[in-house]
Amino acid sequence: MSKLYTTEELIEILAMERRACLNGQRLNLAAKTSGVNPLIDKFLKADGIQKFTAYQDFKAAVHRYQKENGVSGIVWRQLSIKGKSLHYPVIDDQLIALPRDVETLKAAKASVVPFWHEVTAGMHLYLSVNNGKEHRLIAPDDVGRIGYRTEWASIWKWEKSEFLEIVLQLAWGKPEEAAYKRGWPNSGSEYVHAVNPGNRPIC
Repeated sequence: MSKLYTTEELIEILAMERRACLNGQRLNLAAKTSGVNPLIDKFLKADGIQKFTAYQDFKAAVHRYQKENGVSGIVWRQLSIKGKSLHYPVIDDQLIALPRDVETLKAAKASVVPFWHEVTAGMHLYLSVNNGKEHRLIAPDDVGRIGYRTEWASIWKWEKSEFLEIVLQLAWGKPEEAAYKRGWPNSGSEYVHAVNPGNRPIC
């Protein structure tokens, strides 16, 4: 019986392949510039396209392997803020989510969102709008209304000496398509940024 790769091993394999592609050790020689816009194409180097395409092809093969062998795309993260900690699942950004992974994310929303509310008490809340180019001040109740319409949640922080930003991603659909609106409207995300009074979001 052949060995089944784990989630962690697939992440490491993809990282090694990505390095190999970036170093020019892997090229998809059939890959060409778009041919659609000559103005843009002249800025694209053929070897850059070939490196990128080689990695994308390899990544697609890994995603097929995940589906065929039921290998999860979930990694577990630990986040500590203001003396409180949360252990929560996310989909690794190079892998895809299996249907059971999405169910795990949906179940975790029940702990992610209350944790976020707890650690952001007293902070100012901003909703990311216009594809993240702008932020609109909102109330805590608005977060509840947004959250009600979404399926799963993720959280991260940006922290420096005198600055703290805590971001809540409220999302739906396929995690690998939700972050960048690639799968809109079937997959997507709303981002709520919490910052201390007097600060603005920078993420």
